[in-house]
Amino acid sequence: MKTKSILSYVDWIQEDQKEMLSQLETWSNINTASTNTEGLQKQMKLLKQAFKKLNGKMEEIPLAPLEQVQSNGKIKHAPLGKILSISKHPKAPIQVFLGGHMDTVFSPSNPFQTCKRIDDNTLVGPGVADMKGGLLIMLKALEALEKSPWGGKIGWQVLINPDEEIGSMNSASFIRAAAQHKQLGLLFEPAYPDGSIVSSRKGSANYTVVAQGKAAHVGRDFELGHNAIVKLARLICEVNDLNNPSGGITVNVGVVKGGEAVNIVPDLASCRINIRAVNLEDFFLIKETLLNILTTLNERSDVTLNLYQQGERSPKIFDEAHRNLFVNLRKTSLILGSGIDWKPSGGVCDGNILFEAGVPSIDTLGAIGGKIHTQEEYILINSLVQRAQLTALFLMQLESMSNAHE
Repeated sequence: MKTKSILSYVDWIQEDQKEMLSQLETWSNINTASTNTEGLQKQMKLLKQAFKKLNGKMEEIPLAPLEQVQSNGKIKHAPLGKILSISKHPKAPIQVFLGGHMDTVFSPSNPFQTCKRIDDNTLVGPGVADMKGGLLIMLKALEALEKSPWGGKIGWQVLINPDEEIGSMNSASFIRAAAQHKQLGLLFEPAYPDGSIVSSRKGSANYTVVAQGKAAHVGRDFELGHNAIVKLARLICEVNDLNNPSGGITVNVGVVKGGEAVNIVPDLASCRINIRAVNLEDFFLIKETLLNILTTLNERSDVTLNLYQQGERSPKIFDEAHRNLFVNLRKTSLILGSGIDWKPSGGVCDGNILFEAGVPSIDTLGAIGGKIHTQEEYILINSLVQRAQLTALFLMQLESMSNAHE
């Protein structure tokens, strides 16, 4: 099909920019912190209304409560929102997974709660880039696909989860299940501020370590106590020595708690650790080394170190399957008059889960923006239309791409 004719199926999206912006502001003004179930349910209702126009099979999937390890080692359960699943054309020869998340990092007590236009092309607001703008791009791209001659030839399933910002721990199994029998995945995390997209991603795992010692009065019975803070500090020092930024390995101790008063030998202390690595070999090695350090330290004193893992995403490698996918996306972008580049990221997302499931994916097809996870998060408004057109065209060309590889 000629370039001019295929563009006619996405040109109309430009006319919807004002509507898309208004919808984005409405969505982003709803607080959807990962454990704010009331806000997540409000967002769910609006998402269902918006995606209803696609006439797909729609389903709400409840998630089990989140297990949170407290600083004293006790487990607390927090309710989570629901997954929204929409699917259509399950018997089409090409099947695509489209993913996104409705949660943000901003708690209900955070002062950053509403959107603000700072110029003609910039909108600042919670989640505008990460990733409510991306959800709109996904919706508009699918709408364009369904209106085109390629609609019934591409089967798709949308999965929008409520817990991505806290590691997708309870939704990961549903993502893996939905990814089965899909040829590729498209996720709508924000692009880089320069418009480029993410190629490879580090792996990431989070841990909580709780040190259990024995309390004693410092003046009378100091020698009877077992200092949990000192033991934990030894672990922290050894763990910190594992860092090798030039080799793509980072180990960060981000939270430390312990003690009640200086005249009491502390019997409890805890820390939270994040590990990241570029490749699978280093990722598993750093995990094994952490366990060995813990085991060795537990053999040396009366303070016990207990390790709790809280979420893991393996590295996403930019292999040949991904390279082919990205090259085809670049070819599509040239039809729209601008190329697209890619580069690695140290961040993680549900694209890591898709890689683990064996599904190649492009995971930053969302809005162009920046300063995510801060009170200055922004998007470039015109990227809503640009990325929706790009995604729609890419979907429309999947059939010809598939035939070219056969």
